[in-house]
Amino acid sequence: MTSINVTPQEFKYLKEQLTARMIQILTEEKGYSLEEAFERVYTSPIYEKLSDARTGLFFQSPRYVLSYLG
Repeated sequence: MTSINVTPQEFKYLKEQLTARMIQILTEEKGYSLEEAFERVYTSPIYEKLSDARTGLFFQSPRYVLSYLG
C-alpha cells in the first residue's frame, strides 16, 4: 500500500493511463512523433517523480504534469 491510500496495482494503472494520455497529447497536439513523445516523457525528471506515489502526481491531469516538461 502506498502512502496515498491506493494499492500498488491501482497506482500502476493510474500512472500508465496518465502517461499514455501525456504521450497522446504530445503526438496529436504538439506534433511529436510517437518515438519523440515516448523519449520526452520516459526520460524526463517529471516521469521519475510521477513514478513515486508519494508525490501524488498520478492524481493530476495530464496537461498539468506535461506543463513541467518545459
